[in-house]
Amino acid sequence: MNKKRLFSKTLLAATITLATQQATAAGFQLNAQSATGLGRAFAGDAVIADNASVMARNAAAMALFDSSQFSGGVNYIKTDIEVSDVKYAGQLAGGAPVEDANNSSGTPVPNIYYVHRLNDQWAFGAGIYSNFGTTNNFDDTFGAGSGNLGLGIPDASLFGGTTEIKSINYALTVSYRINEQFSVGGGLDIIQGSGKLKRDMAPGMKALDVEADGIGIGWNLGAVYELNERNRFGFSYHYSPEIEADGDMYMLNTKTGQNQIEDHTLLMPLPSMAEFSGYHEIKDTKFAVHYSVQWIGWSAFDELNTKEGVNINNYEWQDGMHYAIGGTYFLNDAWTLRAGYMYDTAAQDNLTSISVPDSDRQWLSGGFSYHFEKKHTVDFGFTYLMGDEVDVSEKGGALTAKTQANAILAGVQYSYSF
Repeated sequence: MNKKRLFSKTLLAATITLATQQATAAGFQLNAQSATGLGRAFAGDAVIADNASVMARNAAAMALFDSSQFSGGVNYIKTDIEVSDVKYAGQLAGGAPVEDANNSSGTPVPNIYYVHRLNDQWAFGAGIYSNFGTTNNFDDTFGAGSGNLGLGIPDASLFGGTTEIKSINYALTVSYRINEQFSVGGGLDIIQGSGKLKRDMAPGMKALDVEADGIGIGWNLGAVYELNERNRFGFSYHYSPEIEADGDMYMLNTKTGQNQIEDHTLLMPLPSMAEFSGYHEIKDTKFAVHYSVQWIGWSAFDELNTKEGVNINNYEWQDGMHYAIGGTYFLNDAWTLRAGYMYDTAAQDNLTSISVPDSDRQWLSGGFSYHFEKKHTVDFGFTYLMGDEVDVSEKGGALTAKTQANAILAGVQYSYSF
């Protein structure tokens, strides 16, 4: 295994984890912008506008508020990743079995938003939240010694290791009400991402130890159409930037047997997103139905290159879709109940990985709001996320396994209307 091939294999995984923000949706997309949305599987979130967090989905929906708004909260994501039926067929391994792995982790994802209503037409917003992130850390003993036989040949531990991502989206938005039916909006997204990746070729033989970070600037546009006071539709488009990520990389030099530092600037395209939402209150009832269809442009990961023009690798992800439907029941002036279901499709297609597990997923969500002292609201949301079991084959069958990623998400949100 020469230096260029090692670079292509392991640094590729690092850049993908950096560029993708939560293992709670296909392709590491995070749906954790608010506990309110979590309680309805984010169905209708581009147009419901029950608190300031709507600016993360559709800036135009800020025009629906008749006062300034503040909202802040945290969603806690507990992931459970099962890697089973692992077999390593590397050189001299002969299809050696490798122990199963259960990688669980818990991560809090906070958010904060403020919408300032300037007058009947203009509103401005600022928010901090996350769209992407994941953690999948294998035990140090995973795959150790399989196929090595003391000859310096990499074993299955190269495919596990540490994979961690953090991202923060700083958003500035504005909305404008054209008339009683139409509103438009848009804004800037400043995305800061950081990632950590560690891989070992064998016990005591470090293959890669990299920490990288970068910043990119994107933008978003949106629109809202209000058919009447009980029925409305929203559409938004988020353009995601290409991030330049720099980091110090400790990578094995196969000639000297020592580690050396390599500096690289990587160009990482993030997926753009488009969403359509509808909201309908049923006349003479206390019930509303809402829904969303979202497209995520994961095919942007066709390939990854360096700023210097070097092709690192082809990745071949496919675009993803979210389909969500939910209902809200207005029990009384103090209590609101909600529930929802989402189905989201995998970003990975032909190329799969145990360190970046991906599959089609289903969301079962529920939540409620408690309104007190007129202008104060506390929201709670809960989701159980079920991922499909996937057959994984890495590097032409050098390692095969089955992966399944499930998650539990729970959140709390406080909102205040000025």
